[in-house]
Amino acid sequence: MMGTVGSVTVADTVELWPVYDAVFGDHASYDEWRAEVWDRHVEREGFRLARARRDGELVGFAYGYTGQRGQWWTDHVAAVLEPAVAEEWLGGHFELVSIGVLPSARGAGVGGRLLEAVCAGLAQERWLLTTTADAADPARRMYAAHGWSVLGPGIGPGTVVLGRLNPAAGGP
Repeated sequence: MMGTVGSVTVADTVELWPVYDAVFGDHASYDEWRAEVWDRHVEREGFRLARARRDGELVGFAYGYTGQRGQWWTDHVAAVLEPAVAEEWLGGHFELVSIGVLPSARGAGVGGRLLEAVCAGLAQERWLLTTTADAADPARRMYAAHGWSVLGPGIGPGTVVLGRLNPAAGGP
């Protein structure tokens, strides 16, 4: 059901788009998404992708990479976190960018398995992501169940930054 790859082909990218679009719907087209987000992300150090399939069909994915100062997300998060927290957590961290699961596959643990797959064997000591501030949101509950905790406010309204120390590096 799960698969992780280090490099991504054009065919992989084409396959991911319908799931990304169905879950997030924040880009007008495949071409816009590739140009504005995806093509830059797959080139970043430490890029990882995990996919979930049901009966051979893609139903979910998760991806991230090594976050560094000078990258959009890291710099914007540094501006909203308490300075000491930003200093401790940002730079050289694993940045979990997206977990997307089709509505028809939700509630069966797919998101949790994707989270575990994309984080398995990570070398980075610190892991970060942005999610909703609503503690009752299913995604937020999933992250909490996997040991993630709130580090501070997120970039946008109604969001928070979550962090987790790598268990292999002595974290919980």
